[in-house]
Amino acid sequence: MNRRLAPYLTGIVAVLVIASMSMFTVDQRQHAIVFQLGEIREIIVEPGLNFKWPFIQNVRYVDNRILTLDTPDTERFITSEKKNVLVDSFVKWRIVDVRQYYISVQGDETRAQTRLSQTINSALREEFGKRVVHDVVSGEREEIMRVVRENVQDDAKRIGVQIVDVRLKRVELPQEVSESVYRRMEAERKSVAAELRSEGFSAAEKIRAEGDRAREVIIAEAYRDAQRVKGEGDRKASAIYAKAFSENPEFYAFYRSLEAYRASFNSKGDVLVIEPNSEFFKYLKSPGKSSK
Repeated sequence: MNRRLAPYLTGIVAVLVIASMSMFTVDQRQHAIVFQLGEIREIIVEPGLNFKWPFIQNVRYVDNRILTLDTPDTERFITSEKKNVLVDSFVKWRIVDVRQYYISVQGDETRAQTRLSQTINSALREEFGKRVVHDVVSGEREEIMRVVRENVQDDAKRIGVQIVDVRLKRVELPQEVSESVYRRMEAERKSVAAELRSEGFSAAEKIRAEGDRAREVIIAEAYRDAQRVKGEGDRKASAIYAKAFSENPEFYAFYRSLEAYRASFNSKGDVLVIEPNSEFFKYLKSPGKSSK
């Protein structure tokens, strides 16, 4: 009985083995290339279960995700000033034409990365050579990345891939260049600071001069107005004195003499040397009489 079942069991096992060799699964993160006798028969880009002819067809997978090409070491580029800069960059890329990718690099990711690395390195070197240190360090980094990304797309298409992005992680100066650049930057900042101080001093002097001029004008105008008021007061006082003198000249003369006596003998220590018959003592000699 067992001998009769053995051929059937062997056949079932053989069918299962052949069936397993005929089926393959494509993951959503992959594309599949179906080869028949060494030639590309089909490209499968949709995930799922698929079938192939056993023994005469085989399948090879390629990654359809966005891949990263990150250089392990910094590259030394030369700017238009003949200054060296150290550049650390990375590239994001993906396979978009599986057939062309296999024909160009035999589906080898390492070969593809080598090709892309050479192309991007050449493009970066060209762009850095057009710019000065300040531009590549901070001024035009976004522009450099955009131009390089656009320039390497055509070469990338030749191997069936697309450049998603090019990024400069770090751009710095070598130690021997950094010191000279820092000294130059320091000198430039000192020059700018000195210029600003000079402009500030000039503006301060101008403001101070305008303030002094305005002060002198105000003082002069005030003095002019004061002298005008004083002159007007003196004029009115003289008119009053003249009017009073014309109404009673004798009393006016007497009053003026009393004022003179008060001013002359204001202090006990005052000494006046004058002749006794002087006109100054006219009212002291005969206070109740009018002088003739």
